Amino acid sequence: MDPLGTLSRENLTIAIWVVVAIFAVAMGIWRRKQLQWVLLSSVLLFAVLNVGVGIYVLSNVGDSRWAAEGSVPLQAPSLTETPIVGQYLDPLDSAIQSMVGGVNSFLAFNQALPVSLDYFAKSGWALLIAVPLLIIVAAMSYTAARRRKRELSDYRATVDQLKIDLEQIKQQIAAGNAPRAEEPESAPRSPMSHRDI
Repeated sequence: MDPLGTLSRENLTIAIWVVVAIFAVAMGIWRRKQLQWVLLSSVLLFAVLNVGVGIYVLSNVGDSRWAAEGSVPLQAPSLTETPIVGQYLDPLDSAIQSMVGGVNSFLAFNQALPVSLDYFAKSGWALLIAVPLLIIVAAMSYTAARRRKRELSDYRATVDQLKIDLEQIKQQIAAGNAPRAEEPESAPRSPMSHRDI
């Protein structure tokens, strides 16, 4: 079953844009903090879908959707129906029919080729846009990786310092010189006289 067989040329183009838009929205919701990757993957999906439709057009060359309006395939008259000599013209009739079929195939290919090239051109433009996007995404990823590496080295330095401090505290505890918190001196309180009440 051909799922694209019911779509016209215009609907095929609209379907590509709808699929890319749905993909971009879904990926944007899922990866909110990585919108640069969402944009790049949407452009690449657009390119792939256009290539796929272009190949689909070339694999269905005889489809009437690619034909120009008003164009009708050629039909050769049957020579076998000619009175008296019709039976002798059967080989010539089959040769003419095959020649007309070849011409129709060539015309159908000529009509489908510009349609497929249109989709291939859209894919090429999308890939042309994807190249600078890929450079930007790579630069952003490199910057983020360097920042994460710097933060990780800072965390490691903090952990190492905490280990050193912990070892010093352990040594002080083992030596019996652990600093003690000074308790506040409790001054003796004089009993309250009846005058203070």
